[in-house]
Amino acid sequence: QVQVVESGGGLVQPGGSLRLSCVASGSIFSISHMGWYREPPGKQRELVATFTRAGSTNYADSAKGRFTISRGNAKNWVYLQMNSLKPEDTAVYYCKVSTNLAADYWGQGTQVTVSS
Repeated sequence: QVQVVESGGGLVQPGGSLRLSCVASGSIFSISHMGWYREPPGKQRELVATFTRAGSTNYADSAKGRFTISRGNAKNWVYLQMNSLKPEDTAVYYCKVSTNLAADYWGQGTQVTVSS
């Protein structure tokens, strides 16, 4: 089992920045890769940015050039630096942990609201 906790969300004005953090605990030896997804109000969950199993990164078109995914020295941390935020970035942001055991784990989400 892997437990996932996100943090760093909040209210920010358009054009502002936020840095989200995600930490996984438990059976971290089984972690393959981690990534960020979001669920805008009334919409389905969508990819924001993720590391792949091979170690590369994959970004949604809406995130390219504005968001940066990174990971800590320890394999169980992942971050999302979000710059030039827009109202349409408003969503609950979720961290997804994919394991080598064909299981995925999600955190509880952190709310990001972009509004003036």
